[in-house]
Amino acid sequence: MIRTKTPLVLVATLAAALLAGCASQPESGLTAKELRDFDASTALHTDWSQGVGDGLGRARYPIAPALDGDTLFAADARGRVMAFDANSGSRRWQTELEVGVSSGLTAVAERVYLGTRNGEVLSLDQTNGEVEWRARVASEVLAAPQPTNQLLVVQSVDGTVTALDRASGDERWVHSATEPALTLRGTGTPTVIDPVTFVGLASGRLATLDNRSGQPVWERRIAVPQGRSEIERLVDLDGQPVLTPDGRLFVTSYNGRLVALEATSGELQWERELSSYLTPVLVGDRLFVVDEASHVIALDADSGAELWRNNALEGRWLSAPAFADGNLVVGDFEGYLHLIDTQSGNFTARTRIDRSGISVRPLTDYRRIYVLADDGHLEALEIRE
Repeated sequence: MIRTKTPLVLVATLAAALLAGCASQPESGLTAKELRDFDASTALHTDWSQGVGDGLGRARYPIAPALDGDTLFAADARGRVMAFDANSGSRRWQTELEVGVSSGLTAVAERVYLGTRNGEVLSLDQTNGEVEWRARVASEVLAAPQPTNQLLVVQSVDGTVTALDRASGDERWVHSATEPALTLRGTGTPTVIDPVTFVGLASGRLATLDNRSGQPVWERRIAVPQGRSEIERLVDLDGQPVLTPDGRLFVTSYNGRLVALEATSGELQWERELSSYLTPVLVGDRLFVVDEASHVIALDADSGAELWRNNALEGRWLSAPAFADGNLVVGDFEGYLHLIDTQSGNFTARTRIDRSGISVRPLTDYRRIYVLADDGHLEALEIRE
């Protein structure tokens, strides 16, 4: 759906309507294709399932779970945070926060980080869920906080990027950006390494920030607003930039382009006209993208050449893709989980998880897939031949 910069006097009037119908995806306007039977070459076996409170809430907040070692962490929109044994599904702890969760979770180095609707960032102890610190940022947080060795970088919905001290939550620097009057309801998730942060903005620009100061190292326009209406001119960079070990960046944009850049300079390596608000996934020398029409596309990562395209899920509001054991993994708005062979683009398996739908990207660990449905149904599945 669409998020507007609304004057404060209108917030109370519009809040109920926005929360009642808002999703983290824009509507494609396409009729969802009906699913067709195929000969499955892979089986999906459910290992365990659990419930995570009320799920993503009416607004479908992008509260993706996180995995660290043998523990899976998940939360609901009301502020319930839970830890599960990733192998058995048994619950290790549960904590009730004082505020609703709105972002994906990040679990690393014995901590769980998350953002809230009232513009807070929290650090929780992985062993018991106790809040270690909480910090205020500029506005609501939808993107999962991203860590370096010392910092936690948070992008809020107004485009502000804030770096917090990971140990204490103290503010280290703030980078502000001018946002368009109308944007998608979503926020780009920064990609962070120790020296710099790569951040996509709703203005269609990608910025690289120095993590010592928050000052830009370079900026590049990825998408140019076109058209007469504000909706036609949406150019949000809501997908997380994908950084490769050899220093390339792959960046998607809505109503814009998919580009490959040289990370240190921002120099363009190749580009394709392709509209997407989802994070792609890189597997070897192939880049996999779900576009705004829910077409699944495989590209040569070196040249941008299209290798195959699967249109069978058109209009089905797919999640961002994940990778597991030779397969792309995507969920759809009716709660089906689809596996697609990365080499051929053909379906290998399908199962229905929950009728409420699957909005957030599935988590994968080799042959294991963890799926959180919109109503909080959490299921662990294993890929079997």
